[in-house]
Order: sequence, then C-alpha cells, then structure tokens
Amino acid sequence: MSRIVDTADDAWKLVIDTNLTGTFYCCREVARLMYEQNSGSIINIASVAGAKAPPGLGAYAASKGGVISLTRVLALEAVRHNVRVNAIGPGYFRTEMNAAALDDPEMGPKIVRRIPMRRVGQPEELGPLAVYLASDQSSYVTGEVYYISGGEMAQ
Repeated sequence: MSRIVDTADDAWKLVIDTNLTGTFYCCREVARLMYEQNSGSIINIASVAGAKAPPGLGAYAASKGGVISLTRVLALEAVRHNVRVNAIGPGYFRTEMNAAALDDPEMGPKIVRRIPMRRVGQPEELGPLAVYLASDQSSYVTGEVYYISGGEMAQ
C-alpha cells in the first residue's frame, strides 16, 4: 500500500501496465477476431477498488477504474458486431495477492469486519457469473460491471 504522493514511478507503471494496458491489448486482439465472426463475449476483471477508490491503493484503483471505463467504451463500440463486453468486479477474495493481508492477525480481521457478510469470497464463487456472462443467457447484457463483494459495494 502506498499513498499517491509516495508511489514510485516504476511501481505505478507496473500496476497500470499489468492491469490496464494488459487488459487493453487482450480486448483489442480478441475483439478484432470476434468482429470478424460477428459474435462473442468479453469478460474483464475489474475490482471494487476501481469504483470505491481506497486510500493507499491509488495505482491499483486507477488501473481497475480504467478497466471499468475500457469495458464500457468497448461495449458500445462492439455492440454492432454482436459482441458483448462486461466486467466482474470482485471485492476481497482469498487469492495469492492478498493472502498475507488476510492472514495477518491484525489486518485480516479488520478487512473482514468491513465486509457486510463478514467473510472473504472464494475464487470458485466467481465462476457461475463468468459462465452466465459468457453464455447466451446474457444475450441482452453489455457494458455492465457486476460486483461480487459480500455487500461491500452496498455501503
């Protein structure tokens, strides 16, 4: 965690390049193929942080906020090619990236207390939404961000 004023240039660039630029490159290439076949569904991974702007996570929040905007812009550009573009915005899920914070005896309980469901998500809880967004069942869904946050986005 780093305040904006304390964020080193290389740290900022790494996070933006990984989360936003990487997503842009993938979307651009996949969309080109989907435009040719006149169908498809792109599902980006955003984050609650991209909408809530948590202090100390400036680069991460900015990158995920960028993914949200990229998703919406591409959804509008792709709609005439029968391509849907949506995003999933997870809250706290137990992943390798945040395991140390969640397992920390001081920080972990604080994180869990901020979540209305009083628990973190498990990665397998994301799958059903991804399957839905990839399926024809979501044929009228594009440009949306679905947050899976244990109620965190309701606060």
